[in-house]
Order: sequence, then C-alpha cells, then structure tokens
Amino acid sequence: MALKVGTQAPDFSLPSTSGKDFKLSEDMAGKPCIIYFYPKDFTPGCTAEACDFRDNIGFFKGFDIDIIGVSRDDIPTHLKFKEEYQLPFELLADTSGKISEQYKALIPLLRLNKRITYLLDASHKVAAVYEQMFGAKQHIKAMIEEIKKTQ
Repeated sequence: MALKVGTQAPDFSLPSTSGKDFKLSEDMAGKPCIIYFYPKDFTPGCTAEACDFRDNIGFFKGFDIDIIGVSRDDIPTHLKFKEEYQLPFELLADTSGKISEQYKALIPLLRLNKRITYLLDASHKVAAVYEQMFGAKQHIKAMIEEIKKTQ
C-alpha cells in the first residue's frame, strides 16, 4: 500500500543526475512536485513512463511542478537513460532501497521498486497517489487529472 493522501512525505537525500545530492526539503522547499518510483531504467514500461513524463513536461511546468524519478539504478545508468531519452528532469539513485521502502514503493522479497507516483503539495504532503505496476502511461494521465481538479 502506498502512502495515504494527506500524509507528510518523508524527507530524504539521494544522489541525483544533476551531480549533487537531492534533498526534498531543500531542493523543493515550498514547491509542489511529483516523485515517481519505477522498477528499472531501459525496461519497456519504465521507458514509456519516463518518455510520457518528458512529453508532458510543459503541462507540469505550467503549474511549477517538478518531476523527480527514483529507482534503484545507480547514477551512471541513470545518466545514460536520461541522455538516451532526453529526459528534462532529475533521476535519483536509491541503490539501497531505503527511500523506496519509506515511500512504500519496494517489493520486499524482490527488492525491486513498484511503480508508484506521488503528487506532493507545497508543504510536501501527499496530495494524490497512483499505484499500478502495469500501464505506465496511466500514471501521467492520473497526475494530470489530479492537478486539473485542484485548479
């Protein structure tokens, strides 16, 4: 089960494709954002999801909402993935799975990320959540609908 709507999102710090550590409370201070957890770079579903976020980035930027992707892949793999698909957002490396676990996005026995997308409000409370392992493109559609509802 994902974190519930209204829950305060756990603060965290993880290595980022920007070359520095990303800290939620500092890098997104006072800003809403989408944090999406996904299983693995370069797999068909994860590639489709990342490219769909990329293709809809204008919508999210219009509401000043940043996108952040998190998987257990390392930074070199993330950098290749980001470059190959021209992703205009940061990818974070949760190689230990600790943050994914805090966000209820880790499959315990497999130690692989589930596909969960969180919309956090400006105070980093969960405003919306969409959890569905298959149908990666539905995550973007669900977030767009949630944002439209609040405007």
